[in-house]
Amino acid sequence: MTFSFHPEAEEEFHAAIEYYENRENGLGYDFSVEVFTAIQNIVAHPHAWPVVEDDIRRCLANRFPYCVLYAVEEAGVFILAVMHLRRHPDYWKNRR
Repeated sequence: MTFSFHPEAEEEFHAAIEYYENRENGLGYDFSVEVFTAIQNIVAHPHAWPVVEDDIRRCLANRFPYCVLYAVEEAGVFILAVMHLRRHPDYWKNRR
């Protein structure tokens, strides 16, 4: 199975990497590894995480207060958001 990002999800992912890297050298890299590990787990077991709404699922990242919101589609996993857990929870809903 493959995965793809919604363009806004990819932008927020890169912005979070930059934010953490500016806070401490190497922390952005650590964040990206955690998110990509979550994505690899999602691709390997796409139905393992809980549904949060309709067919959208949420996988929490380790070490960082982020989750990956995604849908399982015929073409693969579609990542709707790389969301900070303290951000407004519904901001991503117009991305389908």
